Amino acid sequence: MNIERAKEIYESSDTYAVQLENDSVWIENVDEANGMATVTVGNNPVNTKTVSVDRLKEIKK
Repeated sequence: MNIERAKEIYESSDTYAVQLENDSVWIENVDEANGMATVTVGNNPVNTKTVSVDRLKEIKK
């Protein structure tokens, strides 16, 4: 995923399916300057990771 798409998903009121490797994630924040995103893995709010947006994949419905 590119940084622009990650920001669009983060700022949207719609829900998009995003994965990090094989885990479903929610984008919590996008750091444009560094090309990074903070995501919550699954439904566990304490399981957050900061990863390169290149590692995120949007799953088309």
